[in-house]
Amino acid sequence: MKQRDLLRALRLSAKEAGVDLAIVRNGASHDIYRLGDIVITIPRHNELNEMTARGILKDAAAHLKGRDR
Repeated sequence: MKQRDLLRALRLSAKEAGVDLAIVRNGASHDIYRLGDIVITIPRHNELNEMTARGILKDAAAHLKGRDR
């Protein structure tokens, strides 16, 4: 999966849940994002391993689903 596609999916999920996806800092090999009240680390590669991308999306979805609205 491309990194931009992963970020697009995270932004969409965040928007639907009513939270912000904001970049905290850029690192040499990873970018750090804040999704609501959790921190997500995303590798800085154009093409991400499919398992890694799915894991990030799964963790984000589990967090957003467990939120009190």
